[in-house]
Amino acid sequence: MKICIIGEGLTSLALAKALVNLNINVEVLSFKKKQIIDPSRTLGITTSNVSYFNENIINIDKIIWKINRIEIFSEKKNEERLLEFENDKKNLFSMVRNSDLLKLLEKNLEKNKLFKIKFQNKLTNISDKYDLVINLNFQNLITKKFFSKKITKKYNSFAYSGIFEHNKINNKIAIQIFTKIGPLAFLPISSNETSLVYSVKNNSNFRVENFFKLINFYNPKYKVKKMKKISSTELSSINLRSYYHRNILAFGDLIHKIHPLAGQGFNMTIRDIKTLISIIRNKMDLGLPLDVSVNEEFEKIIKSKNFIFSNGIDFIYEFFNLETRLDSNVLIHSVKLLGKNSTLNKIFTKIADKGSIF
Repeated sequence: MKICIIGEGLTSLALAKALVNLNINVEVLSFKKKQIIDPSRTLGITTSNVSYFNENIINIDKIIWKINRIEIFSEKKNEERLLEFENDKKNLFSMVRNSDLLKLLEKNLEKNKLFKIKFQNKLTNISDKYDLVINLNFQNLITKKFFSKKITKKYNSFAYSGIFEHNKINNKIAIQIFTKIGPLAFLPISSNETSLVYSVKNNSNFRVENFFKLINFYNPKYKVKKMKKISSTELSSINLRSYYHRNILAFGDLIHKIHPLAGQGFNMTIRDIKTLISIIRNKMDLGLPLDVSVNEEFEKIIKSKNFIFSNGIDFIYEFFNLETRLDSNVLIHSVKLLGKNSTLNKIFTKIADKGSIF
């Protein structure tokens, strides 16, 4: 059995590692000779997904920073929490630097005889050479020919992200503030470093050099020493209409891309990996071939879940976006009442962790 993954990056290597763990030969076709990862990028991974990663892909306990509480504010009520999530029994999620996770996966895979990485631009007759082809790349001819039909939404916003150094503190609380020009997140990654992600509307006249003022204004507990490189990316959401063509499966951001306000993009991908690996493992246990039936089953199980979940994230964004445009505090008070309901709070926490209540 041989599976091809088209595209580079964290999703590609995480999926490759999960597959070689099943003793499957994996070839990654990369269009870049060297992986360049943005040092300012970080990921939030939910507790259940950390457990899955550790047990089925690779242990990441040494490179993660655990978060035990989330606090949510509105700019109108900046000194008063709208929502807070906390779990006495376990951490809510963990933060990891993209670069650390990439290096860990690269180092492990380069020693594995079942793994190969090839650098090439042509994808001629590729579906005939492998049992399955998993495509993560947005730009190649396969994507343009078979995976161009999608539901898209432009947020007319850019996400600015960076890491700042500060005095050492007990840095275990993640904070999200819905400001007038977009959601701002403080995401701890160590006792003296925090990741900042600000999704800013295009018409806000925002300037990157104002990051220091933002930190001091919205979260004065940090005594900032240094702001590292800041990167930006245009925000949009994507839901692919069809996940596969014959034995070629679209995967990762190619099938779903969401607003970063809830930090759920990579978590959705880990859940997709979990589903795909489960299908493949079952096929192997039954002595069945890895063919188009894998893709059919994957789409049947995961497509509707991904669509519902991504639209739920979009609803949260639009809800708070509406709140910031209104003078009334009715929406704020409604959110606070919901947050005080312990049953609903547990449901929201479970959905964020596992992607559903089941």
